[in-house]
Amino acid sequence: MQQALNPYQPTGFIHYIKQDYIANKGNTTGAIIMILFRTAAYCHGRRYLKILCWPYLFFYKHFTRMFFSLELPCTINIGPGLRIYHGIGLIVHEAVVIGKHCVLRQSTTIGNAKAGGGSPHIGDYVEVGCNVCIIGDVYVGNEVVIGAGSVIVKDIPSGVVVAGNPGRIIKTIKTL
Repeated sequence: MQQALNPYQPTGFIHYIKQDYIANKGNTTGAIIMILFRTAAYCHGRRYLKILCWPYLFFYKHFTRMFFSLELPCTINIGPGLRIYHGIGLIVHEAVVIGKHCVLRQSTTIGNAKAGGGSPHIGDYVEVGCNVCIIGDVYVGNEVVIGAGSVIVKDIPSGVVVAGNPGRIIKTIKTL
């Protein structure tokens, strides 16, 4: 069994950068956002770098908010290969967990329902449409497609297509 790479270690950091770049090939904005995010997460995850790189962490937080109009805190646990299409209006809470090879689109909110509440856990190979809200302590399984404009407030099993407000399973898909 292969051991998972740690994005806070140099080998894991380089691996994650490569995976994100490959996933965002032809999508310059998504590639830039992910390189900035991985660098900030790497610095934030290491005690001495966090102190030395505080100007970069400050720059990252405010630059992504002002220039790209998105909030992607460096404390998020994101697997390799995240694709961001048209990231404008993308808001992700700092305690969210996102699996590998996921897709996020514009005007999407992923976060907790109330202060101190649980945050979503999104599995691997999940594709999130535009203008989606995933709110609360919910688990979204692997290989899920969430349709545009959906509101997800309950757990979603693996291998389904979900749409609507509130999100309902409309189709089961063949998983990998």
